Amino acid sequence: MTDRPGTAAVEDAGRLDRWLWCTRFFKTRGMATAAVKGGHVTVNGERAKPARVVRPGDWLEITKAQQRWRVEVLAVPARRGPAREASACYAEDPESQARREAQLERLRLDRQLAPGTDGRPDQRTRRRLRELKHS
Repeated sequence: MTDRPGTAAVEDAGRLDRWLWCTRFFKTRGMATAAVKGGHVTVNGERAKPARVVRPGDWLEITKAQQRWRVEVLAVPARRGPAREASACYAEDPESQARREAQLERLRLDRQLAPGTDGRPDQRTRRRLRELKHS
């Protein structure tokens, strides 16, 4: 990872929580750690700890905000760089990508069907919103 004297460089391996943060799945490393501890991330189908070593070839299933990613680890980044560098470190399963896109499209359609208001909804609009939510 680094070539500085006194640091141990592990080639092609890194901590799971750090990998999730560096590849921009989570905004902070603490959020990545909490997600792993909460069981929202699995490595090769098994629940993992934040310090689990991730190597290229591992498959991760990540659940965040009702979305699921299934990605293959291609590389372990040395730093949290730009999004382009981050996306080069993993490859998403085509089935996972199609499922996520279909879910996003359903959410867009639901928002279009919801009644719109100029401000605070009145009683009739609140009733319609409740009916849409529970149907």
